[in-house]
Amino acid sequence: MATQPKAPPLDAQGRPYFLWSEDMDEQAFREILKGEQGQELQVRYAARLLREARVAEVWYYLTPQEVADFWPAIAPRLGRLREFWRSLLEAWNESGKISWQP
Repeated sequence: MATQPKAPPLDAQGRPYFLWSEDMDEQAFREILKGEQGQELQVRYAARLLREARVAEVWYYLTPQEVADFWPAIAPRLGRLREFWRSLLEAWNESGKISWQP
């Protein structure tokens, strides 16, 4: 049985710790990740999530398949973590957990 991803800590304004410099709460962040504010913001904040949040907390907001689907747009924005995420996607793809074409 899969466990529910753990929610990241929120500050007094309801903002996840990895959005410390942003004036947005968790609900606004979720709306951006759903694409409700446009693809540019969706990609920007998906990449920020992968760069700044703890790996276990990423799954509270995105699925591994969503990360794979975002890959072409977010990979250039991941900096030193690009290879880490690429290797995770590659392993999940090889095990049949996601569908991904690098």
